[in-house]
Amino acid sequence: MGALEFLTLALTHPNEFRILLQFWNYHESTRDITKKEEHATSGWDRPTMRRCWELLDHSSRSFSTVIKQLDGDLARIICIFYIVLRGLDTVEDDMTIPDNVKQSLLRSFHQKTVTPGWNFDGSGPDEKDRIVLVDYHVVVEELLRLEPACRDTIVDICHKMETGMADFAHRTSLSPQPIGPDSVAEYDLYCHYVAGLVGEGLSRLFSASGIESPWLAQQLELSNSFGLLLQKTNIIRDFREDAEERRFFWPREIWSAAQYGPDGRTPATDVLQLLREPKRAAWVQSAMIVDALRHACDSLDYLRLVKTQSVFNFAAIPAAMAIATLELCFMNPEMFQRNIKIRKAKAADVRFSFLSYLALPDSARSSSCDRQIHGRSGSSSKNTHD
Repeated sequence: MGALEFLTLALTHPNEFRILLQFWNYHESTRDITKKEEHATSGWDRPTMRRCWELLDHSSRSFSTVIKQLDGDLARIICIFYIVLRGLDTVEDDMTIPDNVKQSLLRSFHQKTVTPGWNFDGSGPDEKDRIVLVDYHVVVEELLRLEPACRDTIVDICHKMETGMADFAHRTSLSPQPIGPDSVAEYDLYCHYVAGLVGEGLSRLFSASGIESPWLAQQLELSNSFGLLLQKTNIIRDFREDAEERRFFWPREIWSAAQYGPDGRTPATDVLQLLREPKRAAWVQSAMIVDALRHACDSLDYLRLVKTQSVFNFAAIPAAMAIATLELCFMNPEMFQRNIKIRKAKAADVRFSFLSYLALPDSARSSSCDRQIHGRSGSSSKNTHD
């Protein structure tokens, strides 16, 4: 944020200015992975691991920040885990790769991930994270340095994810028109493959590293729900962007429901009707958010099981941001017109509130967002009492 932007914020949104100032004054990073005393656990002194950290920064600034604050070796382990899955996700997302090539790549990705020297430079030139695959040989080298329990967990999760991704990608390639999931159950399954398994992998790595209790690795249902809450939030928020790219993830069971039609009897035949029918869009949008929020209680229960502050921060901040994002999207017609995002001050406020265990028992942040969602629900909303 530049000086002019900062001054404008102070004049036009003084409360937001105060929140940002408070956040910057009191929030200090607890770890600097570049310091010499951190090299033994962060691996910053090795060119290959340093490149992995750079790839993490390139792929996600927000996740990079919280990953780097994890304790000891866990930061490096999660960094590698994230980049492996980012590479896999890049293959799945790249629509320029022919299906026969994509199927081979996806279904063998867990093997390539432990093949020294392997990389891939066949991604489309406009693919944002193609550099991850171009430089993937450094990821392989660092993965092979990990303790067997952590390495095997990453490879196992990669294997499970690639199978689901390949199945969905092949189904999409066989259709002349862009398609999405038909039912909520199919939607849940897709989100399980691309995000629920991430939650499972993180829990297993937290336990394998010794930072969290061994039994956390067995909390598969809670871990899955945690991943689904984050993934479904992104899918809801990104509807307009995905529609422009002819990618659809909202399940037909919800968007086509006759009860959401203007007359309450006419089903939709095309998901793009949501861009032309504001009332239907509002009701379908609220149904999608209600569906995402059914994972909120499991996610909060998961946070109650975490004992380490840095792990709690790593998990709680994205969960809080997800619930705040759902509140931003709820009954917000602008979501169908442009990409929307939480303002910087709101994001800082959410992060600041979840930096303490004191936020956990009463779930004050999620309750505040829940109240705002409920307050924005009109009596005519077909999901008011869900």
